[in-house]
Amino acid sequence: MKSAAIEKEYPLASPDKSLEVRFRLTPDQRAVYTVSRNGTVVLQDSKLGVLMEDADLTKGLALESVSKEEKVTDSYEILTAKRRKNTYRANKRTFRLKTAQGQQMDVIFQVSNDGVAFQYYFPGQTSEKKKITQEVTSFKFPQGAKAWLQPMSDAKTGWERTNPSYEEHYQKGIAVGTPSPFKAGWVFPALFETGESWVLITESGPDGDYCGSRLAQNSPDGEYSVAFPQEQEKFPGGVLNPESTLPWYSPWRIVAVGSLKTIAESTLGTDLAKPAIKMDQGFIKPGKASWSWALLKDDSTVYDVQKRFIDYAARMKWHYTLIDAEWDRKIGYAKIKELADYAKTKNVGLLLWYNSAGSWNGTPFTPKDKMLTRQSRQQEFGRLREMGIKGVKIDFFGGDGQSVMQYYTDILKDAAEYGLLVNFHGCTLPRGWQRTYPNLMTMESIKGFEFITFDQRNADEEPTHATVIPFTRNVFDPMDFTPVNLDKIPRITRRTTKGFELALSVLFTSGIQHYVEIPAGMAKAPAYVQEYMKNVPSVWEDSRFIDGYPGKLVVMARQAEGKWYVAGINGENTAKTLDLDLAFLKGKKGSLITDGNEASGWQQQTVEVSLTGKTAVEIKPNGGFVLVF
Repeated sequence: MKSAAIEKEYPLASPDKSLEVRFRLTPDQRAVYTVSRNGTVVLQDSKLGVLMEDADLTKGLALESVSKEEKVTDSYEILTAKRRKNTYRANKRTFRLKTAQGQQMDVIFQVSNDGVAFQYYFPGQTSEKKKITQEVTSFKFPQGAKAWLQPMSDAKTGWERTNPSYEEHYQKGIAVGTPSPFKAGWVFPALFETGESWVLITESGPDGDYCGSRLAQNSPDGEYSVAFPQEQEKFPGGVLNPESTLPWYSPWRIVAVGSLKTIAESTLGTDLAKPAIKMDQGFIKPGKASWSWALLKDDSTVYDVQKRFIDYAARMKWHYTLIDAEWDRKIGYAKIKELADYAKTKNVGLLLWYNSAGSWNGTPFTPKDKMLTRQSRQQEFGRLREMGIKGVKIDFFGGDGQSVMQYYTDILKDAAEYGLLVNFHGCTLPRGWQRTYPNLMTMESIKGFEFITFDQRNADEEPTHATVIPFTRNVFDPMDFTPVNLDKIPRITRRTTKGFELALSVLFTSGIQHYVEIPAGMAKAPAYVQEYMKNVPSVWEDSRFIDGYPGKLVVMARQAEGKWYVAGINGENTAKTLDLDLAFLKGKKGSLITDGNEASGWQQQTVEVSLTGKTAVEIKPNGGFVLVF
């Protein structure tokens, strides 16, 4: 470590030198950073620091030391993401800051080829808890930048006071600085376009010692600040804002930077998450699930219908059947055990729904109150293990306060102990938890398919909504959108084609993918579509961005089981001819499934990628396709 003078800039570049962060203290002794790509600034002077109850670590700072540059490497496997084997390489530097009163804060920067990450470290050792009241971290964009942002709904609004659940439509291509329609601000991940570069901002999993954060409602002059949850977003009597004994690390603040391809292929959200906790991972099996509730709703949660859906899953070679709310009343534990035994003979596992809620919202559905304490969770999880249940879907959480984040991680740890897979609904964003807790298969945190069944306006929005998600919500974290409606939706006119819906089986990633299509709808699809739906992989080895623009078009390629799946959707109501660059597949023959010429139709044909690597594909208005090589 060497001592450092004020106003000097300290650069740190990515391994390939394309990205650079510069750290410095301003004349009034505040810490700021800038980020540039290929010499062009993508983030202007942006703030660093926190306010604690007993310390102001935002101003009057002296730079006590600057570390030498270090190399960081990490490799890991993950089954619930877009790439199974991942390697992270970055350059690292630590800046130690000190107030006149002697309080210390480190800012640790790591720069990889796909982005910049930083976190705060508070050294020392205390038995009493330090409390952060505000984090001043900001991200300042140049004039003219555009944003794709999802508003954060205000706490305790919406149906039965269940917000926030990350269930709003994105505002697309808006000018930076546009205020959020809600006081709560904007959710992570947040996507921006500035000049030739794209930027995606998020954070890595707060693990019970920090709240989940978001971007504040107002961003004057394009400067977005980190904001903490609203007052009601906590466990009753629990902690809202960050507090911990020392030493203490904050979550990583992640700024992925590059082309749209860089963003779509980046794994920074899991690269910077904590490694997997110790658990026996033998029970962790990603897969596909049949699910009656999406189209058939509450009346379908009865024994006979669920038995039919188990048969359907078996026929489709899917691994699971999800039984939704009120199963305890309408079917009962004894008959669920019968269904689990029956499903086992068909090589299908059962997943059961739970209500997480205590007094913080008005949701009536049962089973309720089983998750609230460690004792009641362990009792219930033990019972499920004896019944042969494979996993749980837990719904209706209460916000992003530190005590609620702790609640999520407590559930994950207890479920791991009993060999149960977990899917959270009506919930926060995973923020890389799926790496730390490999039994976390997926989380909703999106305005998913169920909303399309509730309201025509949501169906009207689906084509553009679905083309934003692969560049935002689903970039790093598994997402339970519950896709693939091939036939019809009761009382709703679907705006997307069958080809569009089929393509979502590849474009949306989720450790367990719950398909909404029911047996009657699947039976209407041609044999080759049914065959395709039986064989779509559950774990992807690799993913590549081929073409797209958020809100307009997405084409991605994913590899698994010795095949490449190339899928595309058109978010606009005009036909397009795409000239896809598939050079990595040149000379190969593949099968194309896309929309037929009649409204109800499909078509299948063989496609050969030319030796130039270019392949032309016609895509209908709000249509889609899948190519399998």
